[in-house]
Amino acid sequence: MNSMTGYSFKEVMVDSTQISIEIKSVNSRFLDLSINLPPFLNPLEARIRKLACEKIVRGKVDFNIRVHDTESTATVTIDPKAAVEYATAFFKISKQLPNFNHLDRTIPLSLIVSQDGVINVTHSYDAEAYWKKIEPVLNEVLETFVADREREGANLKKDLLEKLSILDECADFFAEWQPRMEEKFKETITSKFKELLGDHADENRIMQETAAMLVKYTINEEIIRLKSHLAAMRSEITNNPIPGKRLDFICQEANREINTIGSKNQFTEVGAMVIKAKDSLENIREQAKNVE
Repeated sequence: MNSMTGYSFKEVMVDSTQISIEIKSVNSRFLDLSINLPPFLNPLEARIRKLACEKIVRGKVDFNIRVHDTESTATVTIDPKAAVEYATAFFKISKQLPNFNHLDRTIPLSLIVSQDGVINVTHSYDAEAYWKKIEPVLNEVLETFVADREREGANLKKDLLEKLSILDECADFFAEWQPRMEEKFKETITSKFKELLGDHADENRIMQETAAMLVKYTINEEIIRLKSHLAAMRSEITNNPIPGKRLDFICQEANREINTIGSKNQFTEVGAMVIKAKDSLENIREQAKNVE
């Protein structure tokens, strides 16, 4: 079992390239990958997604990858013709301004070289060469990231099983009190008949009414279904490496049974146990949102 939250970071120098990789994730219903790369590394995005999908099933995951070359990859070229054209244009403009003196008409070199097209800088980027440097670091950071989610997932699993044990105790309590609840129904119905009819109460009629009420108010079926849901929940937590979505569904079903037991209850003790069961189940539902 893995948590959907995790973090990993590594910064290393490979040859003359500084590589910085950060991976962090939070909860999400599905796998939502966000990969932030320098524009010249965009051709590598598909490979990074493939590696991520092999190790991550759910969560909103952000990849931040940065590279910095300590040795320049720039190639500088100049266009002398463009420089002459700019200088000529600036000089013509200055002559059209009568308030400028001779010194004002001296065109600074910095102005000319700052114009578009006079000096051109291009960088040579080889995506394949960068990938050979990035891939080993990325694999290492991914392994650390997965290990972090597994560590947190182990803590979540322990907590879920503790809350599930409480629910098992509640289900056993309901089963123990079921005969008392049925006996209470019988006493109530018998008392009502005798109160209305006195000694003329028909025992057969009382038995028929009691049977009808028990069919309506017994919690036997709810207990059986609740225990079945709890067993399924334990199996998911124990055996399924990615139980998050299934746990949420099972919790909904178990909650329905607990609510029904509560609506049929007439005992303070059972009511207190219903509240305890609902509290534990709600804790499981909240924790399940953090599980992959």
